[in-house]
Amino acid sequence: MNWAYRQPVTIFFGKGKSREIGRIARDQRYGRGLLVADPFFEKSGLARTIVDSSEGTLVGLFTRVSPNPEAEEVDACAERLRCQKLGFVVALGGGSALDCAKAAAGIALSGQSIRQYLGTGMPLPKEHLPVIAVPTTAGTGSEVTCVAVISDQAQGLKAPIVSETFYPACAVVDPGLTYTVPPAVTAGTGIDVLCHALEGFWSRGHQPVCDALALHAAKLVFRFLPQAWACPSDEQAREKMCEASLLAGLAFTLPKTTAPHACSFPLTNRFHVPHGEACGLTLDWFTRLNAAGEDGQRLNDFAAALGYRDARDMADGIQALKRQLCLRTTLKDLHLEKEEIRQLVADSHHPNLLNNPVQVTDEMLWEMYSQLAL
Repeated sequence: MNWAYRQPVTIFFGKGKSREIGRIARDQRYGRGLLVADPFFEKSGLARTIVDSSEGTLVGLFTRVSPNPEAEEVDACAERLRCQKLGFVVALGGGSALDCAKAAAGIALSGQSIRQYLGTGMPLPKEHLPVIAVPTTAGTGSEVTCVAVISDQAQGLKAPIVSETFYPACAVVDPGLTYTVPPAVTAGTGIDVLCHALEGFWSRGHQPVCDALALHAAKLVFRFLPQAWACPSDEQAREKMCEASLLAGLAFTLPKTTAPHACSFPLTNRFHVPHGEACGLTLDWFTRLNAAGEDGQRLNDFAAALGYRDARDMADGIQALKRQLCLRTTLKDLHLEKEEIRQLVADSHHPNLLNNPVQVTDEMLWEMYSQLAL
């Protein structure tokens, strides 16, 4: 087996680490920077706290970020960086703010629109601004990945862009920032962590380092996600979910995600199912499918290491976890017509589907969506 591992992001982990952003920026001689944050954090005051504690390195704030960041928002952020001649970006929030910031920093020095790279496969310019990523949820792993998911409503498009330039220079993971995350968000982002771990493990591009990270992350999710959801003030559970999110991000960055993520995009685009919940919806189904494939023993061994009898038993555990967290387990409430199911099948043919260890056919997708719709 031939493989290579690379992770260029410097990671700072620990409660209170977000107060060290100014020192980190000064050590790297980044100059003046822009804070890109979810709008909520401007209202809550966290954005101002981050700016005030940055030792004068952060001189602006950009909060025009949608839950599914838009191409025009990325372009506007990049224009702000150019006009003010800023030297770096701090991204504060969930995956939306981090993805917007990574994409804006990636095009800020070129004067181009992110639309040139959305769904086109064109490589981004090598020159880019450094990003310090500060996640406030335990879910996306975006702080250590080279992926940004961007939408363009005008084209009806939502897709990931993968570029080496999207790796943040630093990830500052402060579990204290997740204490106020509401249970519904904790559940949705937490199940996304499990998807990242499992998909990174069974991806066709899997490799030993990522496999080990995936196993550790999955163990943490099964053990600590229910507690983080039920008792948001539990500091150990919050810290361990931040650890799981980070490690799962490392686990899937190189192997890439697979069928559950491919199917999540139309569920989010067409029916506005939140991203993590949309990924988790099909995770147990694909666990059973992949366990029956040629390489299914790997997945059975993975499940056994987590304390399950086999992968099918783990799939039952995933289903039980979703129910415990009050996450979506069916599509019954959407009252899907046959034509809508056909469209879901067609729209699920995202490139990530090709990473799945078992080839996924239209017949399989039809069966899955039909069962979910009952």
